[in-house]
Order: sequence, then C-alpha cells, then structure tokens
Amino acid sequence: MSFQGKVAVVTGGGSGIGRATALAFAQTGALTLVADIARVAGEETAHLIERAGGKALFVKTDVTCTEEVDAMVVAAVREFGRLDCAFNNAGVVNRDNIPLAETSEAEWDRIVDVDLKGVWRCMRAECRQMAQQQTGAIVNTSSIMGKVGGPGLAAYCAAKAGVIGLTKSAALDYAGLGVRINAICPGGISTPMTVDASPTVTEKMALLVAATPLGRMGEASEIADAVIWLCSEQASFITGQAIAIDGGYGVC
Repeated sequence: MSFQGKVAVVTGGGSGIGRATALAFAQTGALTLVADIARVAGEETAHLIERAGGKALFVKTDVTCTEEVDAMVVAAVREFGRLDCAFNNAGVVNRDNIPLAETSEAEWDRIVDVDLKGVWRCMRAECRQMAQQQTGAIVNTSSIMGKVGGPGLAAYCAAKAGVIGLTKSAALDYAGLGVRINAICPGGISTPMTVDASPTVTEKMALLVAATPLGRMGEASEIADAVIWLCSEQASFITGQAIAIDGGYGVC
C-alpha cells in the first residue's frame, strides 16, 4: 500500500497506537501531521518520522478544545495542501474501576469529553475539508469495551459505544461525497497506557489477557496495520464499520 503524496492526520500521535500509526503512515509515503496534547511526545514522533526520511509536522492539539482541533486541520491543509486520511485516536481511560453510582460527574465529563466529543470535534473539522475535496478516509478509535461493556467502566464504555454510533451515522452522511468513515475496536494492546499503569489497570489487563482466546495482548503495530488498510484503496468498499481487533475477546 502506497500513500505517496497523501496527507494523514493522527491525533494522540505522541505514543502507543497513535505513534505506531503515524510512523506507519510515514513509512508508506504519507505526509503526516502528528497531533497530541503532550508536546514533547508529539514532537518526538515527528522527529522519528523525519529521521527515517519522511515528512512530518507536529501540532499541539487538545481534542477538548474546538479552536485547537480546527487549527489542526487548517495546519495540515496549509502545510501539505489537502487532507486524505485521519485517525482520531486521542483518548483517556478510567483512573480506577468505578461502579456507575460512584462515578463522579467530573470523571464522567472528563472521559466523554475526550473519548466521544473529542472524536466528534475532529470529525467535524475533517469532514468539512474532505467533503470539499470529494474524497477522504477517517478511522476512529473505539474499543472492544464499546461493543461488549465491562464492569467499573461505565463512562469509558458509554463513550466508546458512542464512537461506534457516531461513526455509523457520519459514514451515511458523507458516503455520497466520497468520504469513508470506519472505527476500530482494540482489545488489550501493549502501550504505555496499559503497561506503565497503576496496579488496578495492570490487574485489569491481566484479566483481559486471560479472557482473550489468542492468549496475549496485541501490539500497537497490529492496530496501525488495520488503520492503514482501512484508509487504503484496498478497503475502498468499506464504510460505517466497527472492526474488532481484540484477539477474539469479544467473541466469548
């Protein structure tokens, strides 16, 4: 798959799945805008791309801020001339397992504002540009927990399920304008968010692996491969889908 001359935007590109996908886009020839709220991590991803011979731009972006999200897309078009692919990946997780009745409104708002409304903000800006171009592909990061749910994860599961609904609706809105929109639903993936985490998160990951038929956590590169494929011409007849990449967890 070649993305030579194509332009890709990756949010949450400073680490984990976002970094792996930004690097993968660049390796296929894409001009890549790396967006992240963490400046040092995001700039490092851009530097890694450039050291490997690619072209990258870092734009500090808080997906809870409409002005910064809009500026991200404007920067991509100003720097590279267009926007062909977008991976809306920035997200947060529960700090701890919290039963629904004990979830504070502040925690609910924090997760939903990033994981659901943040995706909506990004899609709104991206779809405006892609609709003008009459072409484009968007992939949103949901989660297997958006499909099957999990105890103590009410806000996270609700937000990720919302991403699936948002993806399906937007896919119908923009299919006639040449824009394809899909979602991925990762299971347990080995990233800094899951590996260098609190004992509570570590314990959750161990339970997740035990319940995964393939018996291991996934790698960020495996998610990146799926995103690249969904944005490629090889997936040109696929839109409105939420694809599980979870080692079989959601089947059980």
